[in-house]
This record gives sequence, structure tokens and C-alpha cells, in this order.
Amino acid sequence: MSEGFDVLVVGEVLVELSAPEPLRSARSFELSFSGDALNAAAAAAAAGASVGLLACIGDDELGDALVDRVRELGIDPSLLRRVHGQNGVYFVSHDSEGDRQFVYARSGSAGSLLGPGDVDAAAGSQCSALVASGVTHALSPSCAAAVERAAQLVHDSGGIVVYDPNFRPRLTEPPAARKALASLAPLVSLATPSSPGDTVPLLGTDDAAAAAQACLDLGAAAVAVTCGAQGVVYADSGGTELTLDGLRPPAIVDATGAGDVFTGTVAARLAVGDEIEEALGLGLAASSLSIRGRGGAGAIPTLLETRLHRAAR
Repeated sequence: MSEGFDVLVVGEVLVELSAPEPLRSARSFELSFSGDALNAAAAAAAAGASVGLLACIGDDELGDALVDRVRELGIDPSLLRRVHGQNGVYFVSHDSEGDRQFVYARSGSAGSLLGPGDVDAAAGSQCSALVASGVTHALSPSCAAAVERAAQLVHDSGGIVVYDPNFRPRLTEPPAARKALASLAPLVSLATPSSPGDTVPLLGTDDAAAAAQACLDLGAAAVAVTCGAQGVVYADSGGTELTLDGLRPPAIVDATGAGDVFTGTVAARLAVGDEIEEALGLGLAASSLSIRGRGGAGAIPTLLETRLHRAAR
């Protein structure tokens, strides 16, 4: 891909309706936008990268608001394709510990219409790093083909391919997600599975080091296994191994999107030239700060905030 963006994120943007009480008793909801692609893209932009978001969104009033939000987050909206259809929606409730309840309404969503043709149409907007996820791969056959096409193009051009397996049992089954990871791994510069949420169903272990080795065995060039508050375990095919401790968050409000913020921040810092340990450290700091606000993109820290938080550990 030719010069364009530091980071290109491929995926689905969702309408977020959040309530401060259990969904069965909720009477009012706050409208926002989220989804792993938007969260990662917002984090990448805040981390100092130029970011494009390749997605299909509904051609309606919510789509208009979504485009406005994308701009507000510092993401270039030029690769958003407006289509007939409704945006996927999820309902979420929160408790005081940051845990959440989710209900999704996304079958046949506008986002699921993304396909390899969209990737080819955007090929002139080249990137240093691509971010894609197992959520996008599982949305529809055309989305799976789009992820595979984008990963192949960026890999072949010498770019960085960052893949977050992001397993969602309501969206796909472990065998299908394992197959997707195995097929993409040889194209992946950095995989970012979470433990145990991704590693148990996809790699058969809750041991982060063993999970990292399993990803390397599939062909990934490097793996950063995120372990929540415990931090991250990194390994690559060159024999480098790193363990970075997590950072204490200033507040725990909502953990939605914390993993996406980590992935987006790391991709951004790698794209602009940081070494891996620096990128991982900033990813952990940004992820820690992100849970102080509601919604997946509700509290994306600036690069300065992220650097200061990391330095104060």
C-alpha cells in the first residue's frame, strides 16, 4: 500500500446504548458509539498516528452522528462507506467494579457488508500498520474475506499487521475462531490475544507464555498476550521475551474497550517507529487510563497523559 495513513483499522462501528443499572430494569440509555474497530482507531489517533477507518455504516441519522464522532476522535472518515441498512447496536449496563452486561442487535448490520472490494477500493490509501480483529472476521463471510485481503496486502507491502483475536462466543464458535487465527497468523506481525478470554478457547491454555508460544508456532512473527491488570507477556520469533506489569488505573468506571485501546496504541507507536518495549508500555498505560470513563471510546487518553501515567508508575 502507498503513502497514506500510519494506521488503518478495518472493522465495524457499533451504536452503543448504555445504562447505569441492570438491563432488565433500565429505563433510560445514553447514546454513544463504540466497537473494537472504533476504540482501536481512536486510541491510535490519540497516540500520535494518522488513522483511517475502513468500515460500512448506515446511511441514516445515526450514521451521520457516527461520522461526526469519528472526526471528533481524530480519525479520518474518508474510507467510511455509507450503505443502506442499519448500524449494529449493543446495549450495555455497568456496575461499580467496571463489569458489564451486553446484549447485541447486529445480525445483518451495515458493518457486516464490508468486503474485499472495499479493501481494494481503499488500496491507494496505504498504511504503515493494519489493525484487524477476530470480531470483524466473524461478522460475515465478506468481512472475513476483507480482513484476509487487507492482511495479505499490508504483509506483502512490508507493513505491520496487528491482529487481535478478540473471541466473542455470541458471534462465533471456538473452532471457527481457531481456524481464522491459524490462517492469518503467517501474515501477522503482532497478535494480541487476551488471557484467558482468547487463549483458553483458541489456544487451549490460560498460561500466557504458553499461549504466546502457541501463536508463534502458528506462524505469527510476534505475540503480546494481555493479562488484564497483570500486564502483558511478549515473545517473538527472534527469541525476544518480555514481561511488563500492568499499571494501576486512576479509577475503575468501565473496562469496555480497554484491550482495543491497548492494541490501537501499540499499533500506532510501532507505526511511527517506537521499539516494541516502548510501544507495549504505552499501550498498557493508555489501556489503564481508558477504564476511567464510560464506553469503549469514552475516555481515550492523550499521548501526553499516557506518557505521564507510565512515568508515574
